[in-house]
Amino acid sequence: AFSLLSSFSSASCAYVLIVTAVYWVSEAVPLGAAALIPAFLYPLFGVMKSSEVAAEYFKNTTLLLMGVICVAASVEKWNLHKRIALRMVMMAGAKPGMLLLCFMCCTTVLSMWLSNTSTTAMVMPIVEAVLQELVNAEEERDVISTAGSTIIEENEPIGICQCWPFFSYLSVTRITDTRAQILVLPPQPSEPDLSTKFRYQSRHDHMVCKCLSLSISYAATIGGLTTIIGTSTSLIFLEHFNNHYPNAEVVNFGTWFLFSFPISLIMLVLTWFWMHWLFLGCNFKETCSVSKKKKTKREEMSEKRIQEEYKKLGNVSYPEMVTGFLFILMTLLWFTREPGFVPGWSSFFRKVSYRTDATVSVFLGFLLFLIPAKKAMFWKKRKRSTDINALDPIITWKDFQKTMPWEIVVLVGGGYALAAGCKTSGLSTWIGRQMLSLSSLPYWAVTLLACILVSLVTEFVSNPATITIFLPILCSMSETLLINPLYTLIPVTICISFAVMLPVGNPPNAIVFSYGHCQIKDMVKAGLGVNLIGLAVVMVAINTWGIRLFQLNTFPEWAAVSNITSQI
Repeated sequence: AFSLLSSFSSASCAYVLIVTAVYWVSEAVPLGAAALIPAFLYPLFGVMKSSEVAAEYFKNTTLLLMGVICVAASVEKWNLHKRIALRMVMMAGAKPGMLLLCFMCCTTVLSMWLSNTSTTAMVMPIVEAVLQELVNAEEERDVISTAGSTIIEENEPIGICQCWPFFSYLSVTRITDTRAQILVLPPQPSEPDLSTKFRYQSRHDHMVCKCLSLSISYAATIGGLTTIIGTSTSLIFLEHFNNHYPNAEVVNFGTWFLFSFPISLIMLVLTWFWMHWLFLGCNFKETCSVSKKKKTKREEMSEKRIQEEYKKLGNVSYPEMVTGFLFILMTLLWFTREPGFVPGWSSFFRKVSYRTDATVSVFLGFLLFLIPAKKAMFWKKRKRSTDINALDPIITWKDFQKTMPWEIVVLVGGGYALAAGCKTSGLSTWIGRQMLSLSSLPYWAVTLLACILVSLVTEFVSNPATITIFLPILCSMSETLLINPLYTLIPVTICISFAVMLPVGNPPNAIVFSYGHCQIKDMVKAGLGVNLIGLAVVMVAINTWGIRLFQLNTFPEWAAVSNITSQI
């Protein structure tokens, strides 16, 4: 009778999993709405109690995300991200190669702490303004006489501005609200059939536009890999791992950063080389020179434009300083909580395990609601701050709500509920037994196959949905094959972010594609190279410093205990 009941429970859980996955893949309803399916089907089918399912929808990582979003909202509200981006570009100059490297580095750094989508939406208008100067500035002639001159007004800029009026956009935002978030997609081209020769002065200009645009999306993806809070997929992995293996205290902000930072650094350099070779050629000496003597007129004009945009920001404001300080403090507290090689600050308290990374982020996020945005006594009246009340905090709840991705919160909770149902019903154990046929393969081959599989699936299915579907399966497979679960889970979690070949792969791809500089074939060609680079780097990382960092060469006790528990 128990066996029959267990089979019915597993079958019911499998049905719920399939139905949810179908809705996630088809996106017939919003992803967050589809994540609510386990909340009513599990109790109806007797898989889990309603109270147990409800508890899965709000976890520790939800608090972590909320604290981080508070800081991100402050960064966006006070234009700290724009100041950082423009400053880095000013340091690099306007040579295409150096400009490419600088924008990629800037985007990567921002994407470590902000969502990939927000980072791309913030940086792309700055990139577009720079591209306008690169394309439209005349080097040896005042105007270019082409066959398309009859359709271009005399005083209208030639090139990208014809379809992408970002100078007017920037001026409007500057007049109406200096703190306006640059999160607006550009309007669609009014004449999409125009020949490229009417939009770009040369093929080289078109290649520069393609290269810089696509590199922003790729750099945002690379930056998101670096921190555990960088992407929703890593947060889903962390919470699932902590729930499934409660005795494993091996993955935190510090250990993830130590593992993934070298990956991001290597990928950033190799991707820069790949994009430069693909679109700009191999003349690195010319495109990367920082000599002032070799600058062309258009490059000098571009640098002047960037400096003008930076001057518009004015001096560093008090809210920017507070936000930057809390941002650095949060990072330091995350690193030093449990560094591993020395006792962290958490060991100073009696109950060590009571504090997590979420404790730090929520506390510092709360301070942003408490600290006034206007510095008492020392505040200098400036045009950019005349609308600030003396009692207004640095961020308000309205600012937080604008930035908080509630759909992702519900989606993550649905993933936790599905995983809990798989474990409770015994479905995960059954799936693991079906994986015994893979026991003849070496461990690295199993991990490689899993990474290739998710890299293909995630091009068509959203990243959170992909990892939510695969995590319970991979956990069961690892336990059955007696592989350290982290040896499979970490590479797969990272590879799921490599949805870079199609506009539908992730929102940053769609944002970049909407600017009209590149076609789908360009994204596929460039994205395939980035995919292969990422796959190779991740496999090297997990088999070198990953083994030493996470002790991957042994099957850990915490995994063995979980395996025994799930079979009882």
